[in-house]
Amino acid sequence: MTATTATGRQTEDGQVGGIEGVVFGALVFAIGSLVIANAWGVVDAKMTAGAAAREATRAFVESAGPSSSEALVEAEAAARDAIAGYGRSPDRMVFVPEAAAFRRCAEVTMRVEYPVPLVVIPAIGRYGRGFTAVARHTEIVDPYRSGVPGRSVCPDGLAP
Repeated sequence: MTATTATGRQTEDGQVGGIEGVVFGALVFAIGSLVIANAWGVVDAKMTAGAAAREATRAFVESAGPSSSEALVEAEAAARDAIAGYGRSPDRMVFVPEAAAFRRCAEVTMRVEYPVPLVVIPAIGRYGRGFTAVARHTEIVDPYRSGVPGRSVCPDGLAP
């Protein structure tokens, strides 16, 4: 909008507004991009933790080791490999065997926790304590496999 003076000339009076809209729009875009990227980071961390818990549980129930301690070592190694396979640091993972008895028909549950920072800015780093992605997976030790101590009799509903 231009203003007209008494002499009929047009001036640029009133043309101050507008630049703040560009700055505000750029800020909204930048902050919105960070929020969406962080939300995707939480979803990705949840998928990563789920894969690690699943692989750890499978490694435990399919372990060749005759004891729970040897099977736990294999399970944690499988969880670390899964985390690394998703491009994340296995050192930040928390591995918790919730139910880990290496005997026939035993329910085995592994939990994996992975922290997600509040904000991740590329080339600068991670800031803030954000969320923790938690995943659990449960499987049953095969009642008919060899090398597992105990009889191959499961309670009703637990047989494969």
